[in-house]
Amino acid sequence: MAIERMRVQVRGAVQGVGFRPFVYGLATRLRLSGFVRNEPRGVAIELEGETAHIQAFLHELQTAPPPMAWLQGVEASPLEPTGAEGFSILTSVQAGGRTVLIPPDLAVCPDCLREMREPANRRFRYPFINCTNCGPRYTIIQGVPYDRARTTMAAFEMCPACHAEYEDPANRRFHAEPTCCPVCGPRVFMQDGYSNDLAPSNPIGAAIERLAAGEILAIKGLGGFHLACDASNAEAVRMLRRRKHRDMKPFALMARNIEAVSRFCELPWGAREILEGRERPILLLPKRPFHAIAEEAAPRSNTFGVMLPYTPLHHLLLEGPYLALVMTSGNMSQEPIAHENTEAKERLGGLADAFLLHDRGIHIRTDDSVGRIISGKMRFLRRSRGYAPFPVALPVKTGPCEILAVGAELNNVVCVTREGQAYLSHHIGDMENVPAYEAFLQAIAHLKDILDVEPGAVACDLHPSYLSTSYARESGLTLIQVQHHHAHVASVLAETGRTDKVIGVSFDGMGWGEDDKPWGGEFLMCDLAGFKRVGYLQPMPQPGGDAASKRPARMAYVYLKAAFGRQAELMAVELMPGFAQEEMNIVGSLLARTVNCPFTSSMGRLFDAASALLGVCHMNTYHAQAPMELEALASEEPDETGWYPVETSRDEAGAWVVHGADIVIGIVNDLRRGVEPSICAARFHNSAARLALDICRRVRDNTGISATVLSGGVFANAFLTERLMPLLAEDSFEILLNTDTPAGDGGICLGQAAVAARRLQCV
Repeated sequence: MAIERMRVQVRGAVQGVGFRPFVYGLATRLRLSGFVRNEPRGVAIELEGETAHIQAFLHELQTAPPPMAWLQGVEASPLEPTGAEGFSILTSVQAGGRTVLIPPDLAVCPDCLREMREPANRRFRYPFINCTNCGPRYTIIQGVPYDRARTTMAAFEMCPACHAEYEDPANRRFHAEPTCCPVCGPRVFMQDGYSNDLAPSNPIGAAIERLAAGEILAIKGLGGFHLACDASNAEAVRMLRRRKHRDMKPFALMARNIEAVSRFCELPWGAREILEGRERPILLLPKRPFHAIAEEAAPRSNTFGVMLPYTPLHHLLLEGPYLALVMTSGNMSQEPIAHENTEAKERLGGLADAFLLHDRGIHIRTDDSVGRIISGKMRFLRRSRGYAPFPVALPVKTGPCEILAVGAELNNVVCVTREGQAYLSHHIGDMENVPAYEAFLQAIAHLKDILDVEPGAVACDLHPSYLSTSYARESGLTLIQVQHHHAHVASVLAETGRTDKVIGVSFDGMGWGEDDKPWGGEFLMCDLAGFKRVGYLQPMPQPGGDAASKRPARMAYVYLKAAFGRQAELMAVELMPGFAQEEMNIVGSLLARTVNCPFTSSMGRLFDAASALLGVCHMNTYHAQAPMELEALASEEPDETGWYPVETSRDEAGAWVVHGADIVIGIVNDLRRGVEPSICAARFHNSAARLALDICRRVRDNTGISATVLSGGVFANAFLTERLMPLLAEDSFEILLNTDTPAGDGGICLGQAAVAARRLQCV
């Protein structure tokens, strides 16, 4: 009988997910001696026993780890047997380089929910119940190794009953760091904006009553505050819109279970698994006809953004007499989500009728993740809670010079690399104010700290006015600037592990081009090392610069002038009666004097133009409103296959130039023939898909490249993406899309990191 001793080092998400109790139980069952402990590099295990038992241990460790664990690497090395007996869990070691992966926050598990609903259980109706398999992680961690002392739970000393569970290897809360109960843990309380207690005996019951009565509450959750109201109460929803100054942007909804969701949303294939998964993102789902949700919750949209409760507190609140709650981020427009009690009262005091608070600290504010199902898979619109800071493996090595990638200006996310992995932060938001910039700085510092990485290089966008670019230039690190649309395509290459050349189709609102002009409808031949612009949408003037992105009618007028010349003014009056004569004169003057009219190849601005021409949206009150509402209109005609022919030409460098004004000609002709706007909207999308197919064919004919990447914010549009993908597939193109990160600017940092890593290899 051979006896040996083995040291096993495990890296990945292995702290705070029940890994040590799992190892203890497995080793004990296999009659192995030794120990397990947390270390900055992950989990260290020493095993001694029969060779066959050690091999069985290693096999089960890697094939059936705890459900919340994620193994990044397992390394085993032999040791001299010591003859020691028994297996134990040792105190964590703090010294040494950190490579442990911090786990994301996890939705409350079924076992904890069952206990919370048992009247005889000591945690009956306790809103902070958790165990090794669920609860807060990333939002409360202040340092690693992941122990209670390095979380915001350090302020709560465990009572004897909780401590006994924490020390019991057979208990589900064995070494679960947020373990607590009503005796020793955080508490919920309700206050007004002046810190006066409103319902000291039953704050959750009082919150339910207030919500049912039509009030608006600010509710502190896992990663920050939500503003909540009864989603079926139209007056309450209208009041929230007025107070938040959010005229049209859809609100997120939370329903108690999948059956409740099915009463107001269609559930396509895969939706249930996404909604009920441990991450609990907001998922965009088609509205059911004759639903009971207030239309004001998502006006002029054919979808609702829905999530299921993911904290015990949410489950208790959803016991109220309402079908669903509006649960929108607790902030004013363009600000980060509020996450501290005092801060929330200052920033949300004019929005909420009362505050449902708790005293567990939130170290890192984290918004809800948002996704939608496109071509049978969930695609991120926002990657944050439940997923951050899980990494994406890069197809090129990093180190010894690790990289900080600082992302874009809108929907900012940052990432830090370590040993070939890109660790993405939570969603930070639009970098348009001081609080957002402070959140950006905190995210960078937090990632560097928990990863124990000091980057030697910083990757950023080309845009000279981005705050993230300014930060990168002033950082003192080796500066690597990455063109915006190259970064979009590179994010897909990073996700899919590709380093070969591809045709990149990158459609979005705006990204700075190498010619110092705004791009946005781009065809690139590229790999991680570099790119060549092989096609683009014909540039059009953007009157007023960024102002035109908020006024779709301006771009409609520009396209009318390009298509019809002197007839454009009469057509604008005919087709866009809401386009004021005064603004038309302003735009005409800007165009005539070529003042503040940068030319842009933006596909997003072409979508804006079509939306305005079809009477859908003349003013973007939130980012991408006009394209989103245009997609909703097109979705009314799922069987429409018509499209508008588009001419192409070549520029002096040989790149293909797509004449987008031809689509506008087709729309105008259809409208004058009495064709329904919904049919025109569908044909517009079909035309965008057809022109993309046409240019991809031409590039393939010249280069032999058939792998095609679709990325950029426009590909968050399911109608367009699901029209283009079959066209490409039927023509034998290989199609690559974002899956682990958003196609929009929330995935830019990953592309920046991948390109920077490739360039550093060449230095």
